[in-house]
Parts: sequence; structure tokens; C-alpha cells
Amino acid sequence: MKAIMVVPGRAGDVRVEDLPEPVPGPGELLVQGRLLGICGTDRDIVEGDDYGWPPPGEESLVIGHESLGTVLEAPPGSGFAEGDLVVGIVRRPDPLPCVPCAHDEADFCRNGGYTERGIKELHGFGAQRWTVEADYAVKIDPALGDRGVLLEPAAVLAKAWEQVDLFFTRSSFRPEVVLVTGAGPIGLFAALMGVQRGLRVYVSDIVDDERKRELVTDLGAVFHAGALEDLDVAPDVVMECSGHGPLIFELTTKTAPDAVICLLGLASGEQVFEAGIEEINRHLILDNTVVFGSVNAGRHNFRQAADALARTDPDWLERLITKRVPMESFAEGLRGGVGEIKVVVDLRS
Repeated sequence: MKAIMVVPGRAGDVRVEDLPEPVPGPGELLVQGRLLGICGTDRDIVEGDDYGWPPPGEESLVIGHESLGTVLEAPPGSGFAEGDLVVGIVRRPDPLPCVPCAHDEADFCRNGGYTERGIKELHGFGAQRWTVEADYAVKIDPALGDRGVLLEPAAVLAKAWEQVDLFFTRSSFRPEVVLVTGAGPIGLFAALMGVQRGLRVYVSDIVDDERKRELVTDLGAVFHAGALEDLDVAPDVVMECSGHGPLIFELTTKTAPDAVICLLGLASGEQVFEAGIEEINRHLILDNTVVFGSVNAGRHNFRQAADALARTDPDWLERLITKRVPMESFAEGLRGGVGEIKVVVDLRS
């Protein structure tokens, strides 16, 4: 069986190796890998020197956390059967556990003892066959087909939107206008779920990419290219998906009163810029603005995302997958390219 292996901390060390066939343990599914999504986290693991952790006692890590596969074997009473299309949940609770982990909320782990498939101390889904605990597998509508590989990133936005909705219960006001900054996969899913909520959505990106513009407008949202200061809108909700540090501070002075800003794009930490902290402080306080960060997703968020994708035009979802590469070209897929949105690895090739 082939698997995509990396050595965290050793930049560029990525290869395809032959591994023993996986043997499912009690309560586990045996899954035939179908597709593997590539995202910025994978690039950080492969190209960086301080992210990604192999299982204890091992040097290498099977990479990949955006999964899609077909069940080959399922234990009786698991709720799964041969032929089911499934996605694996990424995070596992810490062993202590902390309070959130003890309540099936590992995405809110407080002590950092969680583990993650393909990222932190657990082998990932970048293999021709893999196993997963039935409790950490999500069955998806077979009509989604290969588009099911989009479930994990969509689940991140399902969680973010769930948190936004909770913040708006603090008053009688309900949002009407959404601004999404960044038109990558995360930004497009943010826009999709905003439109599905019946909100007026604007998507702003520094680059005027025709493919992304069409995807946004086909949702019924408005695409804006260029500087944010040229967009005349005061949003009630901001989904910040670019990770551009200066933009984050600019957003705090652009929102409507009682707004909620969700930070989803991880900044590089290399940018140095000046910010008017006192002005930002004044806007946040006087306008009752909430700023929060969100990462990962819980089990129920995967189900929410599966419902959202099932309600989405299949052709629109298909257009998000802009490139497919074989396992041997995983490193090439990491680099993406101009106009690429979601690159996936075909684990069957």
C-alpha cells in the first residue's frame, strides 16, 4: 500500500512509500482512500521547520487531513456498511481529558494535548487505504461523489458560523450584511454559508481572479477586487479568511455597530506594520464589536457542513476542485498555481 510520507521539521522531505496494509481495530472502519485535499496546513508541515508532529517514537508522518474514502469493512452495529462514502474527523481529545475534550469538544481543547490526523501525532489520510474509528467517521450523501473531499474545510466554516450565530443572541439585532475577506476555499465556503442564511454577502480579494469572481457572483454574492477602503459597505459580520495582518486591524474600524468579526486566516507572523491601537480600542468598545478566532471543527460541525454541501449546486462545488494530481505529485500540488482554488490528490492513481 502506498502512502504520502513527510518528516516534520525537515523542509521538503516528502515522498511516497510502501507501507503494510492497515488492519482495523475494534470499532474501526477499513476505508479505501479516494481523494485527499491539500491546504495551507500541509504546506506549513512540508515547507516549514516548526509545524507538524509524527506519532511518538516515529520520524515520519503520513500527511493529509482533508479526506474522502469508501468503506471496505465496517463492524456490525457501527452504522456503516461496505460502499459508504465517508470523511474522517481530524482531531481527537487529549487523554486527561480537559473539560471541553471530556464533553466531545476537542476543537476547544484547553491544554494542547489533543492529537490530529495527518498533523499532530497521528498518521493522516494520505494513503491508499486507512482506518478510522466509527465514532470519528462521517457518512456523506453518495450524490456528492468526489465533491465530498470538500467536507473538512467546509466544517471549519460551519463551526465559525455557529459561533457567529451564538454571538448575535446577545441582543435582538440580527445581521444582514456579511463581508468575507479572501476568496480562497475558506472564503468561498464562508460566502456560501452566508448566502444560505439569507444574508447579503460581499467577498473582497486583493486579486481580480475571473474564476473566483464567477464563483462568488454565481452564489448571488458581490465580488470586490482591490483595496478594502474602496468598498462602500459597513458589515454586520466579517469572516476574515486572508490572514493579512494590516487588514485585520483595518476591519475593526469598518464594521457596523454590534458587529462580529471572525478571524479564520492565520497570519504569517512576519509582517511589521503600524496600527492605531487607541482608535481600534475606541471603535471596539463604543460599537460593541466582538472579535474572535476559530479553528478546527467538532463532530456536529462536520454534519452541519455535510448538510450545507448537500444543499449546494453540485456544479458550483465541482468548480472548486481546480486540479487533481497523483500521489507522486503531492509536492507539486502543494505549490498550487495562479487561479487554483482547491488542489486534490487522487489516491487511486
